[in-house]
Amino acid sequence: MSDQPQSVTADVFYFSPPEDGSKPYTDINADPLVGKRRNNWNPELHSVEVENLRGKEDSVTLDTAGFQFGHEAAAHKTFTSDAAIEAEYYPESIELVKKITGASRAVVFDHTIRRRRPGEIDDSPQKRQPVPLAHVDQTTASAIARVHRHLPPAEAPALLQRRFQIINLWRPISHPAYDWPLALCDYRSVDPKTDLVATDLIYPDRKGETNSVKFNPNHKWKYLRGMTPEEFVFIKCFDSKTEDNTAVLTPHTAFQDPSTPKDAPFRESIELRLLVFYD
Repeated sequence: MSDQPQSVTADVFYFSPPEDGSKPYTDINADPLVGKRRNNWNPELHSVEVENLRGKEDSVTLDTAGFQFGHEAAAHKTFTSDAAIEAEYYPESIELVKKITGASRAVVFDHTIRRRRPGEIDDSPQKRQPVPLAHVDQTTASAIARVHRHLPPAEAPALLQRRFQIINLWRPISHPAYDWPLALCDYRSVDPKTDLVATDLIYPDRKGETNSVKFNPNHKWKYLRGMTPEEFVFIKCFDSKTEDNTAVLTPHTAFQDPSTPKDAPFRESIELRLLVFYD
């Protein structure tokens, strides 16, 4: 596609810490009146360049950049029933992850479908929309907690002795994602010590933790313009292996692409989150 832009300039919301020095938090339940989640920190808008990797997909991998593109159509196509997604899409996705990573075991612990609806303020689990905020889904502490939460107590300690990862499998649904695509930040441009801030996620029944991302002018953002439902991206949110310059995670965000065709349908996508284990 010769009309593909090499890169675009886009606005990305970053994290700015609470002014009182307290630990940042986000309440997962949005305020129903305004559709915004309650938090004690401020988003900070920055203009960044996002490189289009179309034709250069192989320049990034999970272990170098923290994310990896692939091309394999899903057998499950409808994505309208949670039960059908769990029965059909989960098993084929587990096999896909194992095949590409060489992992011995993968466990899906949840999925999110996002359909952009301009003007819609309901952010309940069935109405999730693209998130225009740079973030990493897990911290080290919450990744370990996920293993204890989703694996049998008898197995978790041994699994935590070996390499494990949390990987999100993201793909568009029904049509290419020109509208509000996903940008990914190359781990090699991230300073984990200064750029990441552990932030509490307040659920109705428990507390989780994500990494918020502070602005760093060195960040190198990438995307694959017009990803199709036959394409996918693995997004690494955690890796217990830290030596050999292994990419441990990758910040990511939805963004408004100025090159989006005027007639592009609103973005629809699904992401699975998986615990990935190695022998």
